Amino acid sequence: MTNPDASSPALAESTPDTRRSAADGRAAAGIAAEAGALLLAHRTDQERIGADPSDVRKAGDRLSHEFLVATLGRRFPGDAVLSEEGADDPARLAADRVWIVDPLDGTREFGEPGRSDWAVHVALVEAGRLVAGAVALPGLGVTFSTADTVAPLSALPAVPRVVVSRTRRPAPVTAMAEALGAELIEMGSAGAKAMAVVRGEADVYAHTGGQYEWDSAAPVAVARAAGLHVSRIDGSELRYNQENPWLPDLLICRPELADRALGVLGR
Repeated sequence: MTNPDASSPALAESTPDTRRSAADGRAAAGIAAEAGALLLAHRTDQERIGADPSDVRKAGDRLSHEFLVATLGRRFPGDAVLSEEGADDPARLAADRVWIVDPLDGTREFGEPGRSDWAVHVALVEAGRLVAGAVALPGLGVTFSTADTVAPLSALPAVPRVVVSRTRRPAPVTAMAEALGAELIEMGSAGAKAMAVVRGEADVYAHTGGQYEWDSAAPVAVARAAGLHVSRIDGSELRYNQENPWLPDLLICRPELADRALGVLGR
């Protein structure tokens, strides 16, 4: 997929660091896509035998987690891993490189036959900074990564589109959408919402209900590489591999809408 990076023009220059980041981005994309293929096969097999959706979700989480941890451990033996489904090892705080993964983002949607708004997240942090990431949308057969080719953003529509949760619409997000005169689009996982903005199918994704680092690390890396605005809702920087992996809020949006969105969300 094509993910421009307007925030870092220097990425166009070939240096050892940028080449390594590109290689890490390609690795993240391949690993996320493989995990996604495993999940798709698992869901198909379980639907065929009429398995309970709750069991399908739990087994999918475990299957993808075990694959990601084993694969990253084999390919990057010196790196630490922070996974939603694994025990948090404090040693990651002193590690030079930390992979932050969500083995199955949108577990609810994964358990519903035919739904495609779920994802696999794989991101890499060095010294607290996101340097690579990938979001696989297995139900759609696509994977987005920070190593993708740069392309211009599409034209901003006359009526902005805001992606929101199927079940929760926090008041700040609703107020922002109203201020923008936006259309609301319901969608499942954080990764699917963020990639809807990357794909040009939506223009704003804001979250104020609290998340963890694995919910947003890969989507933020990819969105930033796509030339989108990414920040906390007060405009401050998103930080990763923190001692407490809780992140209260998030804004991913078209740069043209950032000031207006932040003006409402930050009240």
